[in-house]
Amino acid sequence: MISVTEATRIIQQVPAPLSITKVTLAEAIGRVLAETISADRNLPPFNRVTMDGIAISSNTFATQKSFTIEGIQPAGAPCISLTDSRNCLEVMTGAMLPTETDAVIRYEDVEIQNGIATIKIENIKAGMNVHAQGADAQAGDELLSAGQLISPAEMALLASVGKSEVLVYQFPRTAVISSGDELVEVTVVPEPHQIRRSNVYALQAAMRECGWQAEAFHLNDMREDVLRNLKTLIQDYDVLILSGGVSKGKFDFIPGALNELGVNKLFHQVSQRPGKPFWFGTAGTKVVFALPGNPVSTFLCFYRYIKPWIFAAMGVKGIEQTAVLTFSVEFKPSLTYFLQVQSRYVNGRHEAVPVPGSGSGDFANLKEVSGFLELPDDRTNFNMGEAYPYIPFR
Repeated sequence: MISVTEATRIIQQVPAPLSITKVTLAEAIGRVLAETISADRNLPPFNRVTMDGIAISSNTFATQKSFTIEGIQPAGAPCISLTDSRNCLEVMTGAMLPTETDAVIRYEDVEIQNGIATIKIENIKAGMNVHAQGADAQAGDELLSAGQLISPAEMALLASVGKSEVLVYQFPRTAVISSGDELVEVTVVPEPHQIRRSNVYALQAAMRECGWQAEAFHLNDMREDVLRNLKTLIQDYDVLILSGGVSKGKFDFIPGALNELGVNKLFHQVSQRPGKPFWFGTAGTKVVFALPGNPVSTFLCFYRYIKPWIFAAMGVKGIEQTAVLTFSVEFKPSLTYFLQVQSRYVNGRHEAVPVPGSGSGDFANLKEVSGFLELPDDRTNFNMGEAYPYIPFR
């Protein structure tokens, strides 16, 4: 059995079988960028008017407050020029700042009568209400780097530099596999000894939130079937995520079958609760995560290990979070304890409120939970007010 730290290290050292694909800009939202994006011209590309109003030469304001309106500069029109510094030009938001002007006074601060604009404020300076050319970026400057998660903000940048197509990382072909004769499909009315499959739906949903698609399969508790189906799945998919059948029960055939199929076991059992029977291995470039079947164990292992692994492989920088315990907790086993908590912010402090449950099989309890607090294995008492790593899933 290995520690959580060692399990994390081993997983992160295994390359994810990623590829790169080109998608349209509209399809890029939520994907991870796989190329460097540079400014193709200055941003903004011209001195941009930021307020509707009038444009003047600020030096003239020292000797006069009223200006004859000489013309108008609309947005989207070529730049015009002020021909007489004693005059002004009306300008619209987003327009090019007319040459021979250097300040914009908004309409709210101007009174216009009979083609004469009188400025009602006392202080005028060059650059007022002007977004200077190149103030945001110079042509050639790097705007985005590979590993950037593309949100609506990045979409705007990509559009601004004319990226109608974008290189993004392609998630590996993935199979999510449940196991156990006690499991039936969601459309089936279970017998008293049966339960409906839920872990694969939770895993697929968690992956879909990341932009990661997976196909679902099921294995019955027959050794020959497990062996035959796993052989096919390993051939057809780059990543396998199994749920159940990895402990020491007489019908837990997964570890033995993986060994027989030549999958290299990198570890089996992690010093943690929930999720202790966690199994991990590789077969060439193929990667296999075999998670315990208890729903909370499966859920925790995905967010603690699998999601960080795939995003780290894409170069996405994770944000480490901590939260402060609001109640003291005692946990005696020398295991890392992933405490189910409800997160909240109080007076700027990130707090974690423990949510009582009935163990790793109590998936109904997760509806009250926003994440897990990672309590280290070298202590038994965890005091109110102490901060620990926080793993959110909502």
